[in-house]
Amino acid sequence: MTNPATLQAMLAQLDLDALTRLGQKVDLPGLLSSVSQLNDGQLKQLARTLGGGGGRTADLPAPDGDFYGQLDRLTPEQREVRAQVRTFMTDQVRPIMNVYWNRDEFPQQLIPELRKLDLVRRVWNEDGTRKPDATLVEGLITLEACRVDVSTAVFFGVHAGLAFASIALGGSEEQKAEWLPKMLDLEAVGAFGLTEPEGGSQVSQGMRTTCRRDGDSWVLNGEKYWIGNSPFSDFTVVWARDEDTNEVRGFIVRAGTAGYRVEKIEGKTALRIVENGHVFLEDCRVPEADRLQATRGWRTTAEVLRLTRAGVAWQGVGCALGAYELALGYAQTREQFGKRIGEFQLIQNHLVHMLGNVTSMLALVLRLSDMADAGEMGDEHASLAKVVTAARCRETVALARETFGGNGILLQNGVAKHFADTEAIYSYEGTNEINTLVVGRAITGFSAFV
Repeated sequence: MTNPATLQAMLAQLDLDALTRLGQKVDLPGLLSSVSQLNDGQLKQLARTLGGGGGRTADLPAPDGDFYGQLDRLTPEQREVRAQVRTFMTDQVRPIMNVYWNRDEFPQQLIPELRKLDLVRRVWNEDGTRKPDATLVEGLITLEACRVDVSTAVFFGVHAGLAFASIALGGSEEQKAEWLPKMLDLEAVGAFGLTEPEGGSQVSQGMRTTCRRDGDSWVLNGEKYWIGNSPFSDFTVVWARDEDTNEVRGFIVRAGTAGYRVEKIEGKTALRIVENGHVFLEDCRVPEADRLQATRGWRTTAEVLRLTRAGVAWQGVGCALGAYELALGYAQTREQFGKRIGEFQLIQNHLVHMLGNVTSMLALVLRLSDMADAGEMGDEHASLAKVVTAARCRETVALARETFGGNGILLQNGVAKHFADTEAIYSYEGTNEINTLVVGRAITGFSAFV
């Protein structure tokens, strides 16, 4: 039987004039008889439905992963970039991303739309030097892209980061004049060929792709693996070991070059919208004019990687932030046992844990970007950020998927894609184990690398 005090409290909230008008349209005695049979939980649910108790969803706080307002410090120009990318991801990418995830394909029709945003020029100058706040702006672009879809951020990061930086740092003035304007306008899409089938982390010491000089050309042989954008890129920067000097050299290998072949990697469970290629170089002849003229061996390659590693740390933050906001929105609307699941203590514990991760990760990458733009960032600083954000992203996205329950494995709810993509973030741009050893060497003075 319903508690009389609870029923009396319910009745006290009624508008008697409205009740009189209602009595002219419905059977009030019958309605009250039905209400009297409800238990306390059912009465509370009825009150929420009628707007009389517990608050309406429309009055609840909007999901916002920047709990401390850390991004409030942005300049008007930086805020504009962030807003542009957020609108693009919401309006252009979100409606189609699941279709292309299932296709295992990048929506190339987005490239002209990205071109309109002119994002590469927000990071790089025409001459290949970087803007004063380049790392922060690149991070904001990455944050907002990953909040919706990590694959879109990876496409941009490969083109505007790894490939662009290779030519900007290792190219001659003639090479920069030929390629950088087209890359700034996204009229030519670049890829970056370093990782090999038998070597990811150890490629710096065991590069198997070779090059040898033959007259006015170089002959390249070997394979590259996991090369993002390469199935449709206009060129790939390929790094190879000189057979005569053992020095690492970089080459601009144009699509369609004889002896250059790309097979798209199929069957991925993460970053499915990114098109990764298996590159085959079989007596591939590249003219001396397309050898990156200003490279200084592996030092240039390492400089490119250092420049872009901060962006990968931002990927972890964006992915985690997006998953947290999805989980919070779901917890505010999903009902079980007569209550929204956000009213349960265990769900609130998940959400607070996620928010704590996102907040600390954001503080870390903001400081890292400041250091990078001031020229103070070392390999160990970038590695620490990658270690922490990748691990915390993994934890956060798992909690977000758990908050969704069984619905968390449905692509349509968004969090499943984040859950899959975080595994790639954890492993590429230096595995967490390798990055841990980089930091360990810096703080102890001992190298634990084998």
